[in-house]
Amino acid sequence: MIRLQKFLAEAGLGSRRKCEEIIITGRVKVNDIVVNELGTKVDPEKDVVKVDDKIIKKRDKVYIVLNKPEGYITSVKDQFNRPTVLDLLRGVKERVFPVGRLDYNTSGLLILTNDGDLSYKITHPKHKVVKTYIALIKGIPDEADLERFRKGLKIEEDFITSPAEIEILKTYKNSSLVRIKIHEGRNRQIRKMCAAIGHPVMKLTRESIGKITLGGLKKGDWRYLTDEEIEYLKNL
Repeated sequence: MIRLQKFLAEAGLGSRRKCEEIIITGRVKVNDIVVNELGTKVDPEKDVVKVDDKIIKKRDKVYIVLNKPEGYITSVKDQFNRPTVLDLLRGVKERVFPVGRLDYNTSGLLILTNDGDLSYKITHPKHKVVKTYIALIKGIPDEADLERFRKGLKIEEDFITSPAEIEILKTYKNSSLVRIKIHEGRNRQIRKMCAAIGHPVMKLTRESIGKITLGGLKKGDWRYLTDEEIEYLKNL
């Protein structure tokens, strides 16, 4: 017997938190009875679980790295019919979902999986998984700007960022190329942090998540994670 939200996450419907939302909103039936309590346990071998009246079965785990191009939504579907990252996964039969987000105009490394537990590990701040970005920003930040960035910035009314890393890789006449490392993942966080020190982002790419890199993938291409990479993520 396992908790219903864990079963749904392992079946590839999303992170544990997303599956809890699905349950609470009354979209789940167990043996044709609506269940909206998070403490419910099911037997995957005996119970028939449905979401939106479709039978859900536990699936084999799949782990994918995608080099997301600009112009794609990091979502399973989009209400405005814009292209999503799933449109790039030709040949993948299993239902997968993105781990975390990259905004519409950001490119780079994105992990997709049907393993809800692993998604939680990667995205929850308490696990402090470092995400590395390369950003082209307006202007050239001075040492005071960089120090503010490193110590933490107020980017929302009720949110101050944790200490972060930033280093200048190259300077141009009116812009700079910087490498940034954070372990949080608030919506558009890098862009908000750079704007907060007066150097807004012009171009942004995620280079790595922990030790996972693109490994030479071209934009729009994807690959399965190696056994070693999967083991690394599970042991975070």
